[in-house]
Amino acid sequence: MKARRKTKTIYVGNVPIGGGNPISVQSMTKTDTRDVRTTVKQIRGLERAGCEIIRLAVPDMDAAKSLGKIMAAITIPMIADIHFDWRLALEAIRQGIEGLRINPGNIGAKWKVKDVVLAAKDKKIPIRIGVNAGSLEKELLHKYGHPKPEALVESAERHIEILEDMDFRDIKVSLKASNVATTVEAYKLFSRKFDYPLHVGISEAGPPSTGRIKSSVGIGILLSEGIGDTMRVSLTANPIEEIRTAYGILGAVGLRKRGAEIISCPTCGRCNIDLKGLAAKVESKIKSLDKPITVAVMGCVVNGPGEAREADFGIAGGKGRGILFKKGKIIKQCSEKDLLRELMTEIRGGV
Repeated sequence: MKARRKTKTIYVGNVPIGGGNPISVQSMTKTDTRDVRTTVKQIRGLERAGCEIIRLAVPDMDAAKSLGKIMAAITIPMIADIHFDWRLALEAIRQGIEGLRINPGNIGAKWKVKDVVLAAKDKKIPIRIGVNAGSLEKELLHKYGHPKPEALVESAERHIEILEDMDFRDIKVSLKASNVATTVEAYKLFSRKFDYPLHVGISEAGPPSTGRIKSSVGIGILLSEGIGDTMRVSLTANPIEEIRTAYGILGAVGLRKRGAEIISCPTCGRCNIDLKGLAAKVESKIKSLDKPITVAVMGCVVNGPGEAREADFGIAGGKGRGILFKKGKIIKQCSEKDLLRELMTEIRGGV
């Protein structure tokens, strides 16, 4: 792991981003923003899962005018995601949002951008410049032929220049593509030129089966390079899955740990229990725990405790029998049918 890249610190509400602060986990609602009740319900579920910043799409004025009611019912900072219409950004600011995601270049005339920037500046609201490979400026696509990393960086530079010319520097940047290699290289190129904090992720990563892989590889590479100050995993799934995957990535690279982690062996010819079924049951039981513990489910009483000696709690099964261990030390033997119950009793007593 490389040292964290030094970036400026900005604040989205009370959440510090950049400057060596913990990498914050974000998500985006998948509800109709105009439906306040359903949107609030989804955000509250995300809050419980560990979401620290939430972003909402604002497609029209009715959605913009719903933001204040939503904000009053949640506890995490809220970002308004706006394209093209500067009036939506101004209304979102009036509603009290704590962050904007816009691209200044598509807001329209310079005076419109200036109106938004002045309003954001007055309320100390940061702006995220969100560059996406799927919506690059036509002249950049013509110049580079396709969304190359250099094209994403040049697009970001153009938008940054617009804001800096208006003396606005409360900025964070994202440079996302659905292609992992393109995304990683774009962030690396940008990091060599600017010290603005970075929001990292892989756009349109896909359904959970493939999206988790692409996001883990792409975001994991960036984090291991010291790049990234806040993150979102984009999945075609319940947004709670985005939060769980994000914390899984952060835990895997040793940056943050939240909730229980399960480790299990892949099984081999020595395995005489239904390890797959047992591991699934353990995972279901511990997924709601908010304590940073590691639980091992091993299929061999011979090597299990040794291979998982760093786990806080663990079980290993044999034919009809099993053992319960803690930090590699065997603390109990029991029948195979009682393994799950004994494990959960020990976990609840130990946390």
